[in-house]
Amino acid sequence: MEALVSGGWAGRRVLVTGHTGFKGSWMSLWLHAMGADVTGFALAPPSDPSLFDAARIGDVVTHVQGDVRDLDAVRTVVAASRPEVIFHLAAQPLVRLSYAEPVETYATNVMGTVHLLDAARLVPGVRAIVCVTSDKCYENREWVWPYREGDPMGGHDPYSSSKGAAELVVSAWRRSFFADGGPLLASVRAGNVIGGGDWASDRLLPDLIRAFEAGVAPLVRAPDAVRPWQHVLEALGGYIQIAEQMLAGDARFADAWNFGPSDEDARPVSWIVARMRAAWGGNAADAVADTGPRPHEAGLLRLDCSKVRAALGWRAALSLEQALDWIVAWHRAIGDGADARAVTLAQIADYRTLSSRLVTRSAA
Repeated sequence: MEALVSGGWAGRRVLVTGHTGFKGSWMSLWLHAMGADVTGFALAPPSDPSLFDAARIGDVVTHVQGDVRDLDAVRTVVAASRPEVIFHLAAQPLVRLSYAEPVETYATNVMGTVHLLDAARLVPGVRAIVCVTSDKCYENREWVWPYREGDPMGGHDPYSSSKGAAELVVSAWRRSFFADGGPLLASVRAGNVIGGGDWASDRLLPDLIRAFEAGVAPLVRAPDAVRPWQHVLEALGGYIQIAEQMLAGDARFADAWNFGPSDEDARPVSWIVARMRAAWGGNAADAVADTGPRPHEAGLLRLDCSKVRAALGWRAALSLEQALDWIVAWHRAIGDGADARAVTLAQIADYRTLSSRLVTRSAA
């Protein structure tokens, strides 16, 4: 994990799609803190409030508002920004919304990826592309074994299916257009990513925080569902390391990669609810079951991350308990009037310190 503390980003031109979203905002701020010249391309922030607005991300990146479904707009921003590195995070990221808006979900997640990769194919100077998909890209058989990168793509719901299809797009571009020169292309598949500043609707952690702040009982569906929960900085740190390896010319990293927590941090929803309620303290109300109708969602999902551990030495620096404490601390600080950018940068710095210590212990 030396790459997290080695620098090398100062002045580097980077394009981040989806920079107004939760993960994209954290990524953009982290890259800026390392000295990168960041251009962001995305729709308006997907929530109000949003981390993009609260941390004033638009003040530290070149903000271009646009839609990855618009091929001409994507080609224009790639040509204008002349990136060396692209992090493709733009997506329709919600399972339940994909049932309501399946056409938009496929257009964004599949054709948006096609548009980005085809635009990058036509612009010289792009050296590394990291396409972010999802742990839900796998054909989920609801079994206890974790999924490895070579397992079949699939998906019961439109969201999961669209992410599996995006992976097939990445594989095709890698083999068809980028095999003999051109940028190195990787895909990365993270678990359920959580962190401060996520105000999305219909996600467990934001729903819990809204309920706790309002002093009402949160509604929880599927309390027995098990997910690979991890802090957003764990995933983003892995994405950055993969990009650094490709920038160094190592073609082995132009591949698919899982980033997930340790096995013991794949926890059921009910455990997360209880732990968050205890961490929030005060008058946080206990959850009640959401008995309304709901479409199918996966019940059990785990990732096998042995490949990235062997190749990079990557492993989680935060336990799930610590990750939840960091989320509570972030939102408590903002609620008390702290500056969102300063709080976010402080957690990035703390995470880099923890990661550095992990490297030192591993090398000892």
